[in-house]
Amino acid sequence: MTASTHWLASATGQSVLERGGNAFDAAVAAAFVLHVVEPHLNGPGGDMTAVFATAADPRPVVLDGQGPAPRRATIEHYRAEGLDSVPGAGGLAAAVPGAVDAWLLLLREHGTWEVADVVAPAIGYARDGHPVVGRVGTTIASVADLFTEHWPTSAELWMPGGRVPRAGELVRNPAWARTLERLVAAGDGAGDRVARIEAFRREWRTGVAREAVEFLRAPHRHSSGTDHAAVLDADDWEAFSASFQPAWTVEFRGTTVAKTGPFGQGPVLLQALRILDGFDDADLDPSTARGAHVVLEALKLALADRDAHYGSRADEDVLRVLLSEEYAAQRRALIGEDASHEFRPGRVGGAEPFTPPLRTEAPAAVGVGEPTVGEPTVEASGTTRGDTCHVDVVDRWGNVVSATPSGGWLQSSPVVPPLGFCLGSRLQMTWLDEDSPSALRPGERPRTTLTPTLLLRDGEPVEALGSPGGDQQDQWQLLYLLRRLVGGYEPQQAIDAPALHTTSMPGSFWPRTWTPGGAVVEDRLGEDVVADLERRGHRVTRAGDWTLGRLSCAGRDPATGVLHAAANPRGAQGYAVGR
Repeated sequence: MTASTHWLASATGQSVLERGGNAFDAAVAAAFVLHVVEPHLNGPGGDMTAVFATAADPRPVVLDGQGPAPRRATIEHYRAEGLDSVPGAGGLAAAVPGAVDAWLLLLREHGTWEVADVVAPAIGYARDGHPVVGRVGTTIASVADLFTEHWPTSAELWMPGGRVPRAGELVRNPAWARTLERLVAAGDGAGDRVARIEAFRREWRTGVAREAVEFLRAPHRHSSGTDHAAVLDADDWEAFSASFQPAWTVEFRGTTVAKTGPFGQGPVLLQALRILDGFDDADLDPSTARGAHVVLEALKLALADRDAHYGSRADEDVLRVLLSEEYAAQRRALIGEDASHEFRPGRVGGAEPFTPPLRTEAPAAVGVGEPTVGEPTVEASGTTRGDTCHVDVVDRWGNVVSATPSGGWLQSSPVVPPLGFCLGSRLQMTWLDEDSPSALRPGERPRTTLTPTLLLRDGEPVEALGSPGGDQQDQWQLLYLLRRLVGGYEPQQAIDAPALHTTSMPGSFWPRTWTPGGAVVEDRLGEDVVADLERRGHRVTRAGDWTLGRLSCAGRDPATGVLHAAANPRGAQGYAVGR
């Protein structure tokens, strides 16, 4: 079964399963389709992380497709460019693209199909067209002036004839179709399936890389309102290779929850679950005033630790402390009856925790509003808050994968015209402060928000889940887990239930503001609950009835082999399919 944030990706994955492919073949095929049909949420120039388990080995594994900062991406260089933070759009924000290489590594190690067959659906949709979703047009419209005035190659691709595409209109990306065909052709004459995959990866890292970096050497407009040249070089790109890592896990109510390490925000969910594990079940219903309050306060504490301690250099011993029962008890004791408006990271090992800039207002030139919905908030400058797509796949053999591809959005940087894609803007999540655990450092990964999840019971994988949404990803997943594991909801019920999240932490995306005590809620939570939250001191923003969360999941009962899947109805874009 396949579930994802777009119906064409889900249908592609299911088609692969029905034609004999396994979950990894299906996930990779769906991912390349997502590059085409959700270009405002992810692209080939972006990144991805996944958590998976195989039928042969149920131990959860992380696939790290987060590229590092280029070797010329130094704090000194950005300061010399007149910047006090990494821009939210433009080539200076580009990390080494990691998604394509990661998907090919997963296909090589655990898939069964030929790479040509896996990417064929994406080539077809890019060459022949697909009906565009409305949010793509909305995103293009928001950056139309940027495209026409400063990024003409983007305008040529996304605004043919000077017009923004309407929902349902066929859109094409023939340049990306040709690029994919070129990558596949690189393996012509190679000896076997693995050799053909490796030829694809090699051409991506060399020939495609050289064209992309050469194009972005010319100064171009950034979201800062100033012009700069990218610092990414072909050598940076060629040196990167995706990798596998052990997952980090905690137990909660009889279920093992597996996440990425602190190069992502995955441990936020693990920390929050540790804190909440000490509360009675009656205190953990997010649909009640007490439950919503407790959840919001636990998330603030976990997110503060994220910003103080997580990063590419995060010490594993520090994370073990953060995930320990003793530390969780200390954090749990900080949750009172009223909403906290403070930034409260914990102290680990006696050192003062890092405190990022706590800005409540964006620079006047940006004017970014609070991110209140699951789709990206995109400004005229290209600045994006909230993002991403997601895909979950489980097959009849017991392989299961949860993956969150992101970055390389159409609004990230100018389109490289011969290639049909742009580079990402993940470096905006770093700080130009050497004291930060997630400081901008050459050759090191930015701390990402991408955070897929795998659930296991009695050592066997039972469900993959995840969500787009930037800083909200683990927050919305926490609601789902509480409703499933404590409330006994069915998957679709848990996804459909009213959602909420906190904005009381520095945003991971430029310009990185926060709202002390901020809580964003769906109106369906109810007047009484909202009034109680406000009485407790939460600064509540009402987001409408069906606006928050874009979760999907796919799972399997090991005892019976019965599969299940569910997807988010908000925005009428998510889809789950199987038989």
